Amino acid sequence: MIKIQNVHKSFGPLKVLKGIDLTVEKGEVVTVIGGSGSGKSTLLTCINGLEPIDTGRILVDGTEVHARTTDLNRLRQNIGIVFQQWNAFPHLTVLENVTLAPRKVLGIGKAEAEAIAEKQLRHVGLGEKLSTFPSRLSGGQQQRMAIARALAMSPDYMLFDEVTSALDPQLVGEVLETLKMLAEEGMTMICVTHEMAFARDVSDRVAYFHKGIMAEIGAPEQIFGDPQHPETRAFLASVR
Repeated sequence: MIKIQNVHKSFGPLKVLKGIDLTVEKGEVVTVIGGSGSGKSTLLTCINGLEPIDTGRILVDGTEVHARTTDLNRLRQNIGIVFQQWNAFPHLTVLENVTLAPRKVLGIGKAEAEAIAEKQLRHVGLGEKLSTFPSRLSGGQQQRMAIARALAMSPDYMLFDEVTSALDPQLVGEVLETLKMLAEEGMTMICVTHEMAFARDVSDRVAYFHKGIMAEIGAPEQIFGDPQHPETRAFLASVR
């Protein structure tokens, strides 16, 4: 499981996370909603160890992410993260992009790495694009390639940071369908999203963040049907 205990994080004088407590069980899908600047994306980068925390603890399967003795490179092999921007290598084909990390980080041979990459690309519906260069893909296809690249490392956890926010509206659906597929297969996921229908349909729990605090967390039907916090009600009214 992922266990977050009283985590505080600041950027200079700006307090971004103010005592976050959250436990995500194996196989659970938690979506995080809230306005811009509420700390949602920062939480993901702290879980992955890309950002240090000021105080508190984050544990992944009992390993403390920010302990000095923790091998972050090894830990990150188990925690895939996909951002708004897919950051593909433009001079490499789709297959080569997805093969790169298993070969360089895990030390897997070329043939085995290509087999893993091809399996994951087919998994996300890109089996016909193996020899294509990223510039020839649509935005939705590029984002699905980024998901396949993370899955090629065989992580137990996946973090998604507003992966549809940079896409044209007509491309959002194909990426959300990929995330729904992963959820149905039992992948443990934390998804920061502005897609309320996705949060309602796919989540086991929905967390609402407001100004660095987790103002409310609960089952989707409770959060969307009977929110308890006035800020949650105001936020949901503004996005409907």
